[in-house]
Amino acid sequence: MSVVTKYLEQRGISFEVIPHQRAFTSVDEARTMGVEADEVLKTVVVDTSSRHALAVVPGSRRLDMHRVREAVGDQHAHLATEDELARDFPRFELGAFPPLGSLLGVETFVDPEVSQHETVVFAAGTQTESVRLKTADLFRDEKVHYAPLVREPGEDSTT
Repeated sequence: MSVVTKYLEQRGISFEVIPHQRAFTSVDEARTMGVEADEVLKTVVVDTSSRHALAVVPGSRRLDMHRVREAVGDQHAHLATEDELARDFPRFELGAFPPLGSLLGVETFVDPEVSQHETVVFAAGTQTESVRLKTADLFRDEKVHYAPLVREPGEDSTT
């Protein structure tokens, strides 16, 4: 049982564990499980001048750092480095962060597009295990901020 599945059980949330081949990206994760990439959540740790925060977007979309900086209220926010992630979140494998800010002790920012899906899949803290659950259950007891975080099709790719 992973840290994530134990946490979900403690919260009384129903979920399905999906073991899969090692996946390093949300698109790879979707491919190995045979689900659509937009059903898989991509959770990115952002480093601001005063804290870490999570940015949660559909796996098929690209994070827009301009929008992320606006959402977190810090124009100097950037993606956390691998060293920072390993140091500050040692219980989670790189690329396998769950969208559970309360578990990680950080604020969570969610793109509104995520809530368009009845169910979502996300990494359970390892690159070989994911969970599927109802989106409403995932965010039921979580304090999240909804804000546009993704690049729109055709937009400039600068960050």
